[in-house]
Amino acid sequence: MRKKVGQTVGIMAMIGVGAVGLGGLVIVALFVRAMPRATFVAWSVAMFFTPIWIGVTIGHNLFLSAVTVVTLIALAGLIKELRLAPADIAMAVLVGLVTLQYALSIISLTYAVTTVLEWLIPYAWGRLVLSVIPPRFITSCITSCALIASAMAVTEFATGFNIFSKIKVNNPLYETWGTLLTRVGYLRAEGAWGHPIALGAALAMCVSFAFATSWRPKYQVLSILLIAAGTVLTLSRTGIYTLILAVALSIALLPNVRRATRTATAMIGIIGGLIFAPFIMRIFSDEGQTAQASASYRGDLFSLFSFVKPFGSAQSFDGVTIAGHYIGFYSKSIDNTFLLTGLRLGWFPLGAFCLVIILAILPIFMHQRITPAIIAVAAQIPGLFTVALITQFGMFFWFMVGLAVGWDSESRRGDLTRDDASALASSGTAGAVDSEKAGAARRIPDMDRT
Repeated sequence: MRKKVGQTVGIMAMIGVGAVGLGGLVIVALFVRAMPRATFVAWSVAMFFTPIWIGVTIGHNLFLSAVTVVTLIALAGLIKELRLAPADIAMAVLVGLVTLQYALSIISLTYAVTTVLEWLIPYAWGRLVLSVIPPRFITSCITSCALIASAMAVTEFATGFNIFSKIKVNNPLYETWGTLLTRVGYLRAEGAWGHPIALGAALAMCVSFAFATSWRPKYQVLSILLIAAGTVLTLSRTGIYTLILAVALSIALLPNVRRATRTATAMIGIIGGLIFAPFIMRIFSDEGQTAQASASYRGDLFSLFSFVKPFGSAQSFDGVTIAGHYIGFYSKSIDNTFLLTGLRLGWFPLGAFCLVIILAILPIFMHQRITPAIIAVAAQIPGLFTVALITQFGMFFWFMVGLAVGWDSESRRGDLTRDDASALASSGTAGAVDSEKAGAARRIPDMDRT
């Protein structure tokens, strides 16, 4: 009798906990839907200022980082129907291939989960967000977070103190990313991103958003300089040259950037480069054999492309030699996103992976409207040959890809709407509804002039 009572109480307790949890999710979903801007701010804070080792574990093996949890909540609360773009189809093909390969047991569960949680979910969030939040707010929010992260990076470099590394969690992610790195005695700033390369590459992606803000030119230039300083103080070659490329592309291609901002940034960049380049080059040159070994390592990685299969994961490198050289140590670290994707998923998924990125930056080659997200993605492509999608950098990159696709789609839809309005205004079609639409269309120029 007592046993049955105990079981009944346990079941009721589980039902109560489930009801409370469900009610909490409903409240959160309502909050997200009612306050999309606050939701995006919360997501940005989670991305920029929450280490990857902070999160929740579901079951025995599934770990969800804080930024993943916030992204899932944001998607659940704001999800809506969107018009498919070619990049969406390519992403669906990529995820479909990965899912099928996991079902056939030719790739591991880890690779499948990574594709969904760290690639698809951030891409979907970037793809969706512009349908509920205006670009100006997103641009200002990302720039503001990048400025705070850059200021913290400068402080970290100057003081040698990183507050995020003090947030200790007993899990493998903290053991991997919770330690700080130095270069010839100088601390490399990494903020909450777990690695200097991740922070440097992320800040480099943000500099085009500083160009695109509606702030006064002097504030734009100061923002660009601070983000550049934070990037340089990561002492990451990848971060520095992707920053230079992002600045150059922004100056050359971004529309509606004031001439004062372009000119001042170019001039200060050249002068600053002449002043600080010797200091940075001295740090890199003082590494000597370490720098040469790093460059040689990244060059030798390309020999591993011969191990990529059409489908499925490549064989283990343990005990394997090429031309008499042992390459087994590459299995622990492959600093090349494209190579690593191919080795894990195969040539065909790698092709879909590349196609999504190409479609995201296609407006650059089509002489169409260029957005800061397109610049951010395009400038990162060379860097992907020297870094894997580590920590939350991978999620931020895929968010930018989705944002680039969504921004372009929203721009096209806006242009189509204006064209339709003009056609209605000139057609003079009869009918009450058509007359109302045509009248609204005729008022559009007056609205633009005001």
